[in-house]
Amino acid sequence: MGSEVVRSANEESLTQAYSVFAKESRNIDPEYTPVSANIDGWDATKSALSTLFVGIIFIHCFLHGFIKIRDRCRKSKMFDLICGKVWYVYKAKTKKSFSQRLRRFKDWSVGNIKMPGTLSKIIKLSDKSHLYQIAYDHPEGYRTSNICDRSMKLMKKSIFIRQNFHGKLSSANNSMRSWAILRNYYPYCLKKVKDKNIYMSPATELNGFSYSDTWLINLLVASSMNGYRQ
Repeated sequence: MGSEVVRSANEESLTQAYSVFAKESRNIDPEYTPVSANIDGWDATKSALSTLFVGIIFIHCFLHGFIKIRDRCRKSKMFDLICGKVWYVYKAKTKKSFSQRLRRFKDWSVGNIKMPGTLSKIIKLSDKSHLYQIAYDHPEGYRTSNICDRSMKLMKKSIFIRQNFHGKLSSANNSMRSWAILRNYYPYCLKKVKDKNIYMSPATELNGFSYSDTWLINLLVASSMNGYRQ
């Protein structure tokens, strides 16, 4: 639902893409409006979502801030120490504690880290403290985008295997929508479902039921009901 391929990552294109998600979500719930969205800081994303969902709250992804620091100090002997301090900040239980830990981390870094690139990323992380603190006002929102990132890694592999996109934008879009639908109906890993009273796939868990014990039948039934071509 809502998967859409566009030609650019600018505001106009992203608004077009996210409007598909808004439309398809509101086909299910006409009053649907997300309370918050976890983003990586891309201004075009903010503008697009703000246009489509008035009043939406943006939670900045802490993981992206960490990755920028990690990539700068990867070869340093202080790598484990620096990464540990970053995640210590993240694990703070309150806004006040988060702010204090981040400020102390910045002070420690200024006095101990001699790598300009790493230090600059830490200072930028500290400067965004007020943005990261918004997450504490919305405890049901995600503070990192790792759930989305994991799916996108699989999507990237799928695109690579297909030798990237060929033909028209419409064929690329159909390809990605098909991939997204399959991901929703693929069965969970057996380790996850064994001896547990949960559903067999993300789609059946979201819907609260399944048509069949066979995942492919669930996919075909749902696709035919929604007008997708088989």
